[in-house]
Amino acid sequence: MEKTAGDVSSDVESSLYQRVHAMLRELDTHAQAGSACNKGMLRWTLHKKVEKYPSTSISLLRVLVKELEKAERIDCKIRIIPLLHTLAYAVIQSAYIPDELCERIYVCLKRLVTLPEPYCSVGLNYAKNMKIEQNIPGALYQRRVIAEHSLKNEHYPLHERVFVFADPAVFPETLLNAVRADVECGALDWDTLSPQRRVLLHTLQAGLGRECHGRQLTQALEELGEDMEKYFQDVVAIVEERMMDGGSECDQYNARLQQLYDEIICSASTEQSCTASLVGTPLPSPEVSFHVWTKEDEIWNEMINFTLMSSTHRNSALLEEEDSRRASVISTISRDSGIEGDLPLNEFSFLMVEPSGGLEVQEQQKSLSFSRRPCVRWPKAGNRMTLMMEAIKESGGTGGSGSSILKEEKNFTARVVVMGDDSTLGRLAKAYHTIRKKEMRNLFLTKRVNLEIYYVPVTSQSNTASSVQENASADVDRLTIAASLGSVDPWYNSNINSLGAMILKLAETHSSVVGSSEPNSFLLDIISYYTRTAQQPVHIPIYTVKISFSGLDSKVVEEVFVCQLDMDFPGFKPLRVTFRDTIRGSVRYKKNMQEEYGVVVAVNYRKASISNREVDRGMSLITCGVSICTAPPSGTKSLESLSVDFRDPNPTRPPMSTLRVTNICIRALEKKTFTVCLDKDSSRTFKNVQSIEVSPCTDPGYSLQKSKSKHSLMEDDSGLSKFLSKTFSLPINTFSGAVQ
Repeated sequence: MEKTAGDVSSDVESSLYQRVHAMLRELDTHAQAGSACNKGMLRWTLHKKVEKYPSTSISLLRVLVKELEKAERIDCKIRIIPLLHTLAYAVIQSAYIPDELCERIYVCLKRLVTLPEPYCSVGLNYAKNMKIEQNIPGALYQRRVIAEHSLKNEHYPLHERVFVFADPAVFPETLLNAVRADVECGALDWDTLSPQRRVLLHTLQAGLGRECHGRQLTQALEELGEDMEKYFQDVVAIVEERMMDGGSECDQYNARLQQLYDEIICSASTEQSCTASLVGTPLPSPEVSFHVWTKEDEIWNEMINFTLMSSTHRNSALLEEEDSRRASVISTISRDSGIEGDLPLNEFSFLMVEPSGGLEVQEQQKSLSFSRRPCVRWPKAGNRMTLMMEAIKESGGTGGSGSSILKEEKNFTARVVVMGDDSTLGRLAKAYHTIRKKEMRNLFLTKRVNLEIYYVPVTSQSNTASSVQENASADVDRLTIAASLGSVDPWYNSNINSLGAMILKLAETHSSVVGSSEPNSFLLDIISYYTRTAQQPVHIPIYTVKISFSGLDSKVVEEVFVCQLDMDFPGFKPLRVTFRDTIRGSVRYKKNMQEEYGVVVAVNYRKASISNREVDRGMSLITCGVSICTAPPSGTKSLESLSVDFRDPNPTRPPMSTLRVTNICIRALEKKTFTVCLDKDSSRTFKNVQSIEVSPCTDPGYSLQKSKSKHSLMEDDSGLSKFLSKTFSLPINTFSGAVQ
């Protein structure tokens, strides 16, 4: 038996070796335009092969660890991140891993700690997980399924959920239902007992190894029905108790698993099989909810519903805290004010689970003859400290000193997957900034929820173009941030960027089928792999723009953007110059030199530099438009700055070089106005603008309300605040993060 297994394993390893090398070749060479959309398919087919033939998992692990050792030896760092994630995903899906192979994988991962960032962070994280799997086989699989499906137990009260928000401006209305069916197809195949059955089957097989009769155990679990709940609670208790004692007393742990296995087999009327064989237990897809993102505060509302609606997931302490919070809120509402109307309920809508009635609130607002004075609640010291610790966790990544403490306190993890283009990310940055401002006034989500953001770039332009070459030129303008993330992380470029163009094509194929058809699990598999393995954030800088309009009674509007700000002067177009216009001394040349086709603007800016010692500068020039772009991240530690390009109305003049600034203020002279468009989003266009002021966005968690007292006029830089950056950024999770 062992010899046959060894021969089969040798043949399988040869086939898997070719598949792995084909997957790695996509990183070494730039794929042609015709095969660019097929990147990432090799990784997906490789994992699907392991799910279909679980006996190949051990062979795949041997091939992957051999390639990882080779990449470390020849210093081929571009292959390390893909191999690490592929190896870790195969480990958690394997039904059984021999002890000598576990030790080899752990030693290989531990050596990666000596490498620079981000390889050491990813390697250290997976080395810790591999040590857990080595001491407690099946623990990683069990914890992930419990968290992703919110399985009720008393030992591991963690809950995770994936929220997919699709931008309707990118997805045609006819394809939204098809995309929804593909994303939520995993929920149709599961009942309440299926995840528990898989946890039992996988944990017992991983712990007992070849001595476990997989097929017989599967039949016994199916016959138990609802009586399986008791054994599920027992196996969770056994694993978590071993986690608490640090993985000691291995013999006692195996004896308890063997006793549980014998009880399950004896309780069912199944016949004893002749040979022991393991069966595959594919990792079930997480719970995914699909949302058409039409309202800005929908992300906030879903996070609140996630923590409050499921009352069974909250302990008594949280219920008491929530009841007291609601009582304190109700006590602040005046019931006998004597005014025409009391405060509307939507003033406290940030604590409400269900959205308040829109028509009733609007009628109530119209009946009020007074308005509240705009004010900001002074954040409590404990809330400000929590926000600072959250910033430490974000800046330090997964290996930060404050991350482990915060993750133990938070029982909920919300993985927000946004599907769209640059304009969608602009809306996301605005929503994320709004959530931070709400948390500053009343800390609620930060204490309970780990909010993780993922980005799947999709553009509607790829749906209309007829060829890939046409798509390449059309998509660059709408997916600039996605291209920047792809340049930072090649594995993100292969698995997320390249497959984003296939989403609309799959939806078109699914919607064009006449009658009801089974949904495709490809999109759900990609989202599951992305949210499970991509834990290294890339922080995209968020910039604030203060927009001042023409007129004496106009108010200043403050907005944020992450990609691009476009200024345009309506009525002024660049001069179209012919050959005769460029001849010096001609009549047309003199006429063009006298006429102006642009607007005079005053510009004040601070040039970007590494020392940050530049002084403010000023100038005046004639332009017909301005484009302000955020500098994309690069493979090395780069300077965060803005790239400013002025469009000269007269092309005969030499173009002005691009300015790299940290902040800039542009004001139109001669009573001229212009329009401003943020993040290429037509719905975020402002007209009759007189001036703009762009600067890095400040974290709302650090903005302190200044009182009128003399002692509070100085900015508070004591404690941790003087060591932390106060700039605000949008963290997008990738597979490697920003390479230092």
